[in-house]
Amino acid sequence: METTETHNSNKNKSVLDQRYLRMARIWSENSYCIRRQVGALVVKDKMIISDGYNGTPSGFENICEDENNVTKSYVLHAEANAITKIARSGNNSEGATLYVTDSPCIECAKLIIQSGIRRVIYAREYRLTDGVDLLRRAGIEVQCLPIPGYE
Repeated sequence: METTETHNSNKNKSVLDQRYLRMARIWSENSYCIRRQVGALVVKDKMIISDGYNGTPSGFENICEDENNVTKSYVLHAEANAITKIARSGNNSEGATLYVTDSPCIECAKLIIQSGIRRVIYAREYRLTDGVDLLRRAGIEVQCLPIPGYE
């Protein structure tokens, strides 16, 4: 039986999850990508320890698509940007939660697993599910939490 304390704790967790996910959505607006803007936040102990959005590597022009509107091969995903920032900062992502606007791809899922992130909350499904499937296989808690009005 769920106690009132457990119910309130789960309710507060859900409210925070929604709040951090909305913040990731706002962070995605920093992306120069035209086709899809993606934002990510890594949160540990209720503190944002890293952030990222999809875009080109540091020092490259801020143009994500070629003349045919195809994403350039070297564009980094929001999750990869957030995780690599952690590596450079000296912070530790063990046990953290990743909030990302779109479900992770297979390559980002591998980075998430290796980084020690234990939860992934995302707002939009991507057409491929192999990344989410791999995260679940690795025992990572994964949840789609749509943001109203954000499709």
